[in-house]
Amino acid sequence: MKIMESQAIQQLNAAQEKFLKRMRNPFIFWWAMLVQLPSVIFWGVRLKSISTEKCEITIPYKWRSQNPFRSIYFAALAGAAELSTGALALLALEGKGKHSMLVVDFKSEFYKKADQKITFTCHQAQEVLDTIDNLDAKGGADTLMMISEGKNPKGETVAKFFITWSFKKK
Repeated sequence: MKIMESQAIQQLNAAQEKFLKRMRNPFIFWWAMLVQLPSVIFWGVRLKSISTEKCEITIPYKWRSQNPFRSIYFAALAGAAELSTGALALLALEGKGKHSMLVVDFKSEFYKKADQKITFTCHQAQEVLDTIDNLDAKGGADTLMMISEGKNPKGETVAKFFITWSFKKK
């Protein structure tokens, strides 16, 4: 498995490697979120891991992320799920010139009450990297539905988010 991971990392350009290093630094991640997505800081969202395979984001069950029904507010869950997909999209776009990205569709399914720390995982890193690499063949624009699955500490699926991103080359 380590051989596959090192092969995937070799495919990244220098800007993407630098992006991964910055994202993995807790202070730089916190600062970037404070400037670009301050609600993520308020809710206590954390980057657990990011790689060429997946991105994991956690959101705690605390008073800042709670709704009156003693579970994590759906918007906080949605923000954490979107971040797990968006971070991979930003990784794919790094060093590839000017692009725009936008959420064009958003669907969710809820299965259990989110009353514990939830970890959102998106396993589509390679798929988004391939999508960005193939934009020229698609006329400079494409869309990709990315799935982020939220699980509680017991490994039970709490929610799934289906986020469709649109990418356009400028």
